[in-house]
This record gives sequence, C-alpha cells and structure tokens, in this order.
Amino acid sequence: MNSKIVKEKILGYSVNIFSLEECVNRIFDLLREDKRTWLACFNPHSYVLSLEDKVFSRALKDADWLVPDGAGVVLASRILGGNIKQRVTGSDVFYGLNKRMNAAGSLRVFFMGSTNETLERIRERMADDYPNIKIVGTYSPPFKDVYSGAEVSAMVKAVNSAAPDVLWVGLSAPKQEKFILENRARLNVKFVAAIGAVFDFYSGNVKRDSDSWFVSHGMEWLPRLLQEPKRLWRRMFFSAPVFMWHVVKEKVRRLAH
Repeated sequence: MNSKIVKEKILGYSVNIFSLEECVNRIFDLLREDKRTWLACFNPHSYVLSLEDKVFSRALKDADWLVPDGAGVVLASRILGGNIKQRVTGSDVFYGLNKRMNAAGSLRVFFMGSTNETLERIRERMADDYPNIKIVGTYSPPFKDVYSGAEVSAMVKAVNSAAPDVLWVGLSAPKQEKFILENRARLNVKFVAAIGAVFDFYSGNVKRDSDSWFVSHGMEWLPRLLQEPKRLWRRMFFSAPVFMWHVVKEKVRRLAH
C-alpha cells in the first residue's frame, strides 16, 4: 500500500483528506515499517488558539498527521472546494488503531497525561478491550501549564525506558502538541498522538455516546457542552464563529483571484 500522506490546505494548515479507515490503515502500515510519525487534531478551536500561539501553530504544521477533528473543518473544506468528506477525531483514531494493533498482537503502548486514577482506569479497560496490546507504562505529569527542563526529561525518560511502539498523549491542547513538537527527536517511539479529551472519554470521566444522533449529525459538541459548560463554552461560541469567518474571508479572497 502507498504510505504517502495526502493533505489539503485549510487556512494555512495541511489537513489530511483520508477517511477514518484509510487513516488508520496508513498509520498502522507506517508503524509496521518502523517509520516515525505523529498526529495532532485540527478543529476550529485549535485554529483560533494557534492565531495567538506561534509555537502551537508550528506544532500543528509539523504534525505528520493533522486530522479533521470536527464538523466545522469538513464544512470549511466543502466551502473552499476541498476533498475532506468526513471528520476524523482523536477518539476515532484511538479506537481504530487499537483495534488494528490488537488484531496484530505484540505491540506496545504508553499513556502520558491525566491523573494516576484515570490512567489506572484506562489500563484496566484496555486489558479487557484490547488484551493483545501490551501496556508498557503510564505517566501522570505535574498539573501545570509549563514544565521545567527536569520534568520534561523525566517524562521523556519514562517513555523511552518502557520502549513503546505507540505513545498516547493526553495533556490537553495546546500543551500536548507543543510537548511533542519540542521532544519528538528525543522520544524513541514510532507513533505519537496528541488526543486530549480521549483519556477522559475512554476512562469514563466524561460520557461520550459515539452512536448518538448528535454525533451522526455533527453536533457532538452540544451534549459535551451541557456536561462541561465552563470548559467548552468559549470554543463553541467564540472559536467556531471566528474560524468560519476566516473561512468565508478565504473563500472571498480566492474568488477575487
């Protein structure tokens, strides 16, 4: 299979065109070929955050996989004449790749982020859901916005000592993407993914009905907003409109040329 990663430009960022199945299959192929790649999620909120955070912007542009994590990105692609037909979330990649790895057997994963209690719940559920995947380690870093050099070195050492094939990072955006950008050369891992809220979803801290009407109609944000209004209101009522306004401006600019 051709392992080339195909993308399209949306507001200066190169976003993957693949369907979920194609994305998971190609990540898995590169994983088996010992190619090192990393994944970040692109959505209206991450775009707006990147406008004020140059390091985060650089991280999104550096990611080998930048998946269209949200109905807003799919709509933006349609408005701009692109080819993205469906969203691919961090959760989608997490479940899809774990399924492939479990079927293959003998692969090793590491979880970094969240609390020790959440990590233990993840470890227990992984053992039930994906018994052929070996959990070689977990690490709960200090809860702070900026890590010291010693703390970062301890995080990197914990990962490398466990020698995983896959590193799932759940430090929340933009901290997780910036950590990967700044340390990917030091991390001896084949595939790294910044998947944020997936840790809370998978552990059960936050409920996510993946089969609900809201998900199938691109409105998964609504029940999540009702669960976590303080954390999510800004991305729903500020970031989404700003993102779409920039998309419309880009469309007008292209038509003018």
